Amino acid sequence: MSLTVQLKNIGILKQAEFSLGDLTIICGENNTGKTYATYALYGFLESWRKFIDIPIDHNQIRNLLMDGALKIDLTQYVEKANQMLAETCKRYPEELDRIFAASEGTFHNSEFYVEPSTIHLQNHGFKGEIGVNQEPFLIYSKEKGSEKLLFTLAVQRKQGRTIDSIVAEEAISSTIGNAVFSNSFPRPFISSAERTGVAIFRKELNFARNRLLEEMGQANQKVDLRELLFKAYQSYPEPVEDNVNFTRQLEDIGKRKSFIAKEYPEILEDFADIIGGEYVITQNDQLYYIPKSTRLKLTMVESSSSARALLDLSFYLNCIAERGDLLMVDEPELSLHPENQRRIARLFARLANIGVKVFVTTHSDYIVKELNTLIMLNHDKPHLKRIAEENSYQDSELINAYQVKVYMTKEKSMPLEKGQKRGYTLVPADIDPEFGIEADSFDKTIDDMNRIQRAIVWGAK
Repeated sequence: MSLTVQLKNIGILKQAEFSLGDLTIICGENNTGKTYATYALYGFLESWRKFIDIPIDHNQIRNLLMDGALKIDLTQYVEKANQMLAETCKRYPEELDRIFAASEGTFHNSEFYVEPSTIHLQNHGFKGEIGVNQEPFLIYSKEKGSEKLLFTLAVQRKQGRTIDSIVAEEAISSTIGNAVFSNSFPRPFISSAERTGVAIFRKELNFARNRLLEEMGQANQKVDLRELLFKAYQSYPEPVEDNVNFTRQLEDIGKRKSFIAKEYPEILEDFADIIGGEYVITQNDQLYYIPKSTRLKLTMVESSSSARALLDLSFYLNCIAERGDLLMVDEPELSLHPENQRRIARLFARLANIGVKVFVTTHSDYIVKELNTLIMLNHDKPHLKRIAEENSYQDSELINAYQVKVYMTKEKSMPLEKGQKRGYTLVPADIDPEFGIEADSFDKTIDDMNRIQRAIVWGAK
């Protein structure tokens, strides 16, 4: 499964196109559009279910309410999937103001389109229920390999009780959309660049929420509760808010185990070595960082910035990661020593090789060059095997060039009218199976530094 994404007039990105690989990297200077591309994609993957419009025949709803059951052939919706997706992408830019926490109308001229490599039904079977007011009213199921989706009313009609046809229609539409499109779009998880601050203030965020609830409970009827809500909370971009909400819930999230914890514990052991310790949640729901080979229990305020920067990634890997996910990490190099930046690159390659797609924005030459090494070593040549063994590279860390996509932000050549700002685009970097990634954004900076240092050493001779 892969996606091709097209953007137009989204922030400073005037026009751009990129495809997701198993490991996707966007590099570039500051303020050139990396975050716009990341947040726009994340917002779509989080909200596409809200915008997919699945037309339902009203006669089918009537039959369901009368007969108590309804069977739907999903192939008719697969045939119309591309058309429905195109309509969804047209509506999505209306949400960009909210996703970026921008002023109304900021993205009025924006365009977004995403094209999956394929759209097909889930082959596996599934079942579930849909409820209203915590009471189930509709049960759905699909058998493995089947193209039929069966809906059954969970409650029988009683005297004086009715089932809202609009609610039933929305529930059926949502379930069909999920069955048709969920194979095409990965579940995203984002680790935003604001994560170090979120780690420090996670408890304060809970206190702020509790104070707000108290004020709302004590407010008299003359107080506008919406005004109180907006006054108490500043709006943040959706990826940042999702990052905050994830970190606030670590006590509950920490009780779960991901497929990585069950099947690849060695990955978590190596990641713990990058962290330099471990995170623990005590019985009274207190979060601590324990440095390796010590008995210290440090709060997030007392912990190093690197420990805070890796907090949410640790809980994602240990607790909730699923195959097919899209792990999105904004500037993974934050607060990390160059050696640990290299090790993070190797971690990302291992994740890509076990089925977790990775999407990264970075300024780190260390990360890109380490990925170069992993690509260059991934050949069946005796001297490469020897080099890998001498430098402790594992086969699970090596990655194929075709699995990796790298894009550089570049200023877009275009005539600027008076008052018009510069625009940027994304340009794919060349990736050679033998020589790796050509990332000239970093190369120019390094060449300039080397040139200046040579002049300093040799200029007086």
